[in-house]
Amino acid sequence: MSRKFCNFEVLNKKIQNPMLSDKGTNIFSEIGKFFKENDATSAMNAIIDTTKTLRLSEKRLFGSESKCNCKLTQLQVLGLLMLFPCFMIRNAYNYGKSSLSSLFDCRKDVFYRFISNESYDWRKILATVSLQLWRKTQESRSCESTGPVCLMVDDTDYPKRGIQTELIGKVYSHVTHSMMLGFKGLFIGITDGMSQMLLDFAIVGEAGKKGNHGLRQKQLDARFSKEHAEGSHTAKRIEEYNQSKITLMIEMIRRVIKRKIHFDYVLADSWFACAEVILFITSRHVRCHYLGMIKMGKTKYTYKGKEYTANQLVALFDHPKKGRKYSRRLGCWHITVNVTFAGRNVRLFFTKRDKRGKWNGLITTNRQIEFHEAYRIYSMRWSLEVVFKDSKQNLGLGKYQMRNFSSQIAMTAITAMQYNLLSTARRFSDYETVGGLFKDAAKGSVELTLTERIWDIMLEIVREIAECFNIEDEEIFDTLLNRSDKLSHFVELYQLKLAS
Repeated sequence: MSRKFCNFEVLNKKIQNPMLSDKGTNIFSEIGKFFKENDATSAMNAIIDTTKTLRLSEKRLFGSESKCNCKLTQLQVLGLLMLFPCFMIRNAYNYGKSSLSSLFDCRKDVFYRFISNESYDWRKILATVSLQLWRKTQESRSCESTGPVCLMVDDTDYPKRGIQTELIGKVYSHVTHSMMLGFKGLFIGITDGMSQMLLDFAIVGEAGKKGNHGLRQKQLDARFSKEHAEGSHTAKRIEEYNQSKITLMIEMIRRVIKRKIHFDYVLADSWFACAEVILFITSRHVRCHYLGMIKMGKTKYTYKGKEYTANQLVALFDHPKKGRKYSRRLGCWHITVNVTFAGRNVRLFFTKRDKRGKWNGLITTNRQIEFHEAYRIYSMRWSLEVVFKDSKQNLGLGKYQMRNFSSQIAMTAITAMQYNLLSTARRFSDYETVGGLFKDAAKGSVELTLTERIWDIMLEIVREIAECFNIEDEEIFDTLLNRSDKLSHFVELYQLKLAS
């Protein structure tokens, strides 16, 4: 057997060499060398195996290749950022204290420069990675499920504490029912009932009636400001900041169609149930259906040549002989009415839990679907809420403490890729939830730090034994490691530290 170790002093010198002097080194492959195939590290192995299927190039993602004299390539920096949550690294500032920093030596400035680079098209980067992961899940879908594939649209709060953030303002939170300082993240996700992913997003604000985003002039002046090159990707994102959510939603769906991602339904809440969306969904090039909540307000629907509000339609059919039915399976009353809205034929469903409860409404462009099926499909929209919850608790979605807007965009895209990676890994493993997979992956990464400390102790012990018995340390390493299966795992860590 050839010996894996040479003179002890020579080894110590090699340890101090940069981890990634080879620009072709794949971050995920190098990390994968460390984790053995066992129950304790199965989560991290599932993640690493998923990353191996990605085919990424710097030219395609970033528009240019890294310079030959750079310490880390752009792909390597992106790979490290995507692994931050699995190694309990909150942000770039904490990287120096993590176990990864001893394996991949670089400073926090490398990450800060990367995420603030305005030349990167993060919408394209997210789409490239997400599309590959989604197609991987759909390869096995034919034998697992034949249910509909649905796009889901919703927004979530980005609460902030500091006023010195670019474009910061006050937005209305539907969670706390009050104004808060921060942003709104508008997302479009996709689900097939088993996996869900984030495909696109926009960070938006609410200008308010006075156009001051709910801030006083002193607060507006205190906000961070920066000149952005005209036509840059950040400048385009800033233009989206003040656009309506309806317009942004339609543009997102257009991009999904352009990328040839198949879907059957678009699911959304009552905010998006308007004539503009219905007209877009019923256009010939979309070839899908809309299914979403409606507001029981003043919006008019045409039934048999007359216009009715939602409540007037309910009053018209709220009787067992006129159309009201009770579902024992769902435990609710429901009414189905075919009407015309915005010149399009649609179907309305009204439902309530008990006779004294309030009626709620659903609208769909599919007039062939029945109530129970519509109810089941619409319930898939709540998986996007689960994505938000998991991403905020485990991945820090929206909690980025950066002043410039371009970094907020970059970190949101990276968080979305992190979730999509976890979601895909969960699909092909035994984990029931993404949260469970994430927790086990984080536990597995703790082994990296623990093993590294044990390795340092072993080095001290070998040195003492060599001096006491006048034996070459090389012979001791050969006996303890190369000929012992139990300690072979430490060899893998040592090789990982020397990889270059």
